[in-house]
Amino acid sequence: MTIYLINILLALAWVAITGSATISNFIFGFVLGAGALYLIREQVGSLGYFQRTRRVVSLFALFLYELVLSSWRVAVLVVQPKMDLKPGIFAYPLKVDREFEITLLANLITLTPGTLSVDVSEDRRFLYVHALDCSDPDQTRLDIANGFERRIMEAFR
Repeated sequence: MTIYLINILLALAWVAITGSATISNFIFGFVLGAGALYLIREQVGSLGYFQRTRRVVSLFALFLYELVLSSWRVAVLVVQPKMDLKPGIFAYPLKVDREFEITLLANLITLTPGTLSVDVSEDRRFLYVHALDCSDPDQTRLDIANGFERRIMEAFR
């Protein structure tokens, strides 16, 4: 966390030195500061900072991939003359236990077409998910566990 704050301070220093307080100049300063910190990563102990950034980008890339894939699946289901759907709600056992991680997982599931996070159990052990096609809930559970949940745990632990 302190490396992130140092990166923000470097970006603010860049904005002050250049005299241009625009968002694009701040972002450029942030990238420039990240590059400088990367060059001295062993001296300041910022190896985890860059690994976490890579993992968060990987989670975002997985979300974009799943978004496109599930959008395609839903579009194909909708245009078929006979929709053979079995909608339903299933309980997904959570491995993540932090509020932020549960919220992020629920939002990623909801933002993916064809699925919707309905509720979290009071003990925070289960997430109830509505699926447009719930013919194989075990496979859907496996997809969530090996996809979003695994990447969330890699990125934020």
